[in-house]
Amino acid sequence: MRRSFILVAAAAISAVLVAGALAAKPPNGSTTGIGTVFLPNPVATLQDQSLTDQKDADYAALAPAYRDVTLTNLDGSGRLCGDWACVISETGDPAYSSTSTFRYRRDDDRFEQVMAYYWVTQAQLYLQSLGFGRDLRPVNAEQQDIRINTWGQDNSYSWDKHDVLRFGKGGVDDAEDAEVILHEYGHAVQDSQQTPFGYGLTPESGAIGEGFGDYFAGTVSAHVSPTPDPACIADWDSVSYTAATPHCLRRLDAGLHYPENVDLTRIHSTGRIWSQALWEIRTALGPTKADRIIFEAGFQYGASPTMPSAAAATIAVAQSMYGTATAKVVKQKFADRGLA
Repeated sequence: MRRSFILVAAAAISAVLVAGALAAKPPNGSTTGIGTVFLPNPVATLQDQSLTDQKDADYAALAPAYRDVTLTNLDGSGRLCGDWACVISETGDPAYSSTSTFRYRRDDDRFEQVMAYYWVTQAQLYLQSLGFGRDLRPVNAEQQDIRINTWGQDNSYSWDKHDVLRFGKGGVDDAEDAEVILHEYGHAVQDSQQTPFGYGLTPESGAIGEGFGDYFAGTVSAHVSPTPDPACIADWDSVSYTAATPHCLRRLDAGLHYPENVDLTRIHSTGRIWSQALWEIRTALGPTKADRIIFEAGFQYGASPTMPSAAAATIAVAQSMYGTATAKVVKQKFADRGLA
């Protein structure tokens, strides 16, 4: 479990000021709270392509998209920190509640802190629900550090060197869209599956990583809060830079094929080959079986695979876990994309 120097110092000061309260603090994982979030974002929830950022305004058309949810696995500190996620820095005020009640709207920077905490925690809980950490080895089962709006660009990233997710601002601030949060957590998942820590050392493996991040966003989002067009990723974030509707950062059903649609100078675009193969496996096998295979395969294909070699490793995992019939389905879906 990681802590920065600043967090340690802050904890020490808090211990002096509220020693009695902290002495009674429950252990990690025992505290729940309430938070207001998007599930997964306003465009997907309301199926309204006319919504726009309006400079972070909280306007009437967005009101039906807010949902109160249970925040689990909090550590009892009154901060958005717990077993699987911890907001370690932010723009504006850090969210704090002595009652673990975190109800904000998008015109308050603390809303994005709640979004990031909730969705990262949900992603880890989904992995665990599939058996990772029980009958399968754990995947990124640690407290994930998160920085919100501390990078003044309209972009986000997972930084393997410091094992931190960092969400930018500009247009729709990135942490307002669950599928941006989940995409970046997907990168952390792949990093965690390699020894030494870190994934994606070549352009083609980077394209797989971007495709996996999109797929991870789609499958976790569909598990937590299904919407009518689950193949459209980051519908809300993308309203600021896409003109066509439906607004999508990328889709999981673009119809691309290997190798003719490979452009390794554009790894996010090329990654759509990989994400569609995974999405079609999910459609054929159902999310639980598909995700057990797909996520377990991440341990098998190494830090710098090609798409065909990663596909072969995934087929082998399907054979090992579920037998020949399932492996044939997985192989066919990769073959449809030119990968097997």
